[in-house]
Amino acid sequence: MGKYATLVMGPAGSGKSTYCSTMYKHCENAKRSIHIVNLDPAAEIFNYPVSIDIRDLITIDDVMDTLGYGPNGSLVYCMEYLLGNKDWLNNKLGDFDEDYLIFDLPGQIELYTHINVMKNLVKTLQDWGYNVCALYLVDSSFLTDSGKFISVILQALSAMIHLELPHTNLITKMDLLPPGSENDDRFAPFFDADILTLMDHIRRTTPKRYHNLNIALAELIDDFNMVTFLPLNVQDEESITNIMSHVDFSMQYGEDLEPKDLLNDEYEDFL
Repeated sequence: MGKYATLVMGPAGSGKSTYCSTMYKHCENAKRSIHIVNLDPAAEIFNYPVSIDIRDLITIDDVMDTLGYGPNGSLVYCMEYLLGNKDWLNNKLGDFDEDYLIFDLPGQIELYTHINVMKNLVKTLQDWGYNVCALYLVDSSFLTDSGKFISVILQALSAMIHLELPHTNLITKMDLLPPGSENDDRFAPFFDADILTLMDHIRRTTPKRYHNLNIALAELIDDFNMVTFLPLNVQDEESITNIMSHVDFSMQYGEDLEPKDLLNDEYEDFL
């Protein structure tokens, strides 16, 4: 079997840890071997088992106390320190060569948009033989404001271009909206990143002096034509399975697996 890894990215509070916990339970129920890697040196509480933890190597408090950096500078230092100690990570990953790995990453978006530390981590994993894909998460509160959602599209687009990975964007916390919201036509322009519809709403609700800026942003997003979003409702098993299928497809998970023999011991008793 190959080596597979998913990088779970997104702003603080976007539901990254909830996604990891949900997928851990989903894979466990499906008898699929999975391990979660925590790469957030500031994390404190987990609702899933952590198989590899960057805090065993370095913590954000270590850096702040020793070097006097602020929280953001300390976080970047921790990630650079991790890449400077690749042997530590490689040794830890060696215990799970045949398993599916999910990397729970920090919430500072600059790590994914313009600082090279995460891009270098991706290259390192690929050099070690991993098929890597990326998930970018944003929560459903952005569905209430077209202007804010444009900033979400730009963040996701920047991460997609910077990391150059098979990439899936998710709208999380759909379970906090009324049932059936993922099929609500009002939200379709957000899921599809329908820039013309979103910009039409922004044009009608912003001063005229911003219109040229809005047009420039719309043209930029439309020129790339790369960003769409999938809704995730962690209370809906069908929604979870759908997301898992998209992730598996994007990293070609299971293509090297042999077909299962249906005539196993469980069925032989009935023959």
